[in-house]
Amino acid sequence: MKKIVFTGGGTAGHVTPNLAVMAKLRQLGWDMEYIGSKDGIEREIIEHEGIPFHHIASGKLRRYFDAKNFKDPFKVLQGVGQAYRLLGKIKPHIVFSKGGFVTVPVIVASKLRGIPVISHESDYTPGLANKITMPLVSRICVTFPETLKYVRRDKAERTGLPIREQILGGKASRGLQMNDFHSQKPVLFIMGGSLGAQRINQTVRESLEALLERFQVIHICGKGNTDPSFDRIRGYRQYAYVKDELPDLLACADLVVSRAGSTSIFEFLALRKPMLLIPLTRQASRGDQILNAESFRGMGYGKVLFEEELSPESLISNLYGLSAEQDEIRQRMELNPYGNGTDHIVKLIETHCLPRA
Repeated sequence: MKKIVFTGGGTAGHVTPNLAVMAKLRQLGWDMEYIGSKDGIEREIIEHEGIPFHHIASGKLRRYFDAKNFKDPFKVLQGVGQAYRLLGKIKPHIVFSKGGFVTVPVIVASKLRGIPVISHESDYTPGLANKITMPLVSRICVTFPETLKYVRRDKAERTGLPIREQILGGKASRGLQMNDFHSQKPVLFIMGGSLGAQRINQTVRESLEALLERFQVIHICGKGNTDPSFDRIRGYRQYAYVKDELPDLLACADLVVSRAGSTSIFEFLALRKPMLLIPLTRQASRGDQILNAESFRGMGYGKVLFEEELSPESLISNLYGLSAEQDEIRQRMELNPYGNGTDHIVKLIETHCLPRA
């Protein structure tokens, strides 16, 4: 039986694409385990899937001055030692890395063990962890065509994003039914990321009366961000967080308003959902969401509204424009050859797999 170790963490976007690859490899009879951080979001997600999870120390890699920068390198070294011992015990044929700080010690330890690594970069430009470990991996998979400018071309391959089959298997009828919606008015799906977005939430509520004239609204607010005073408004349904319901909610949606995290927007692309993207500001991120959003706007998959320009008026205006162009946008989405990268990545894993006795 072939064995693989997955790693990646810090955000859901560094973990959930792994689930798509895991599901495919499980069908092919692979044995798999996961190395992540003790308190990261990856532990809950992976243990829920019933996959053995091992945690190691990992220091955060910062682009700015912080007193922790002096001690975190020692955490990375500790993590390398822990990962080295784990890999010696597990004896995988290959490691697949999805990015995040925890992957650095795992990839270093894999190199020391002579185990091949395939990594995946979802964003327009590589994150710091992938930049650091790029010389150590056998292959790096990318989603955006522009990313090829920022990685070693002899190692790079555009595969698209691995997308979970559950996301692609939603039923619009179930999504409408669970919200008590009907099929005569389009559905607008609004999501501000796994933790929500206060500015987006506030603007949606200020715009709700005008939005409901044209749309039925599904609003994912983030944990602790729902407002009970909006619970009884016909045509509006708010959720703090969704998991199992997400495929059906997306299936019934006609348009999407979202942050511009790469995992989410490539899932919307695979589902052919025209999108209005409101990327995180440069003050709140390294600017990757702005580049992601601009790339999608350039390819004609939706519109971009910067948070600094977000208001009830700009939100309504952009959504009306998006609605008017939705048929042309879906036609462009149909032509995208990188809708789901799972099969491509699985083939790479099998090609680079280290033979073992």
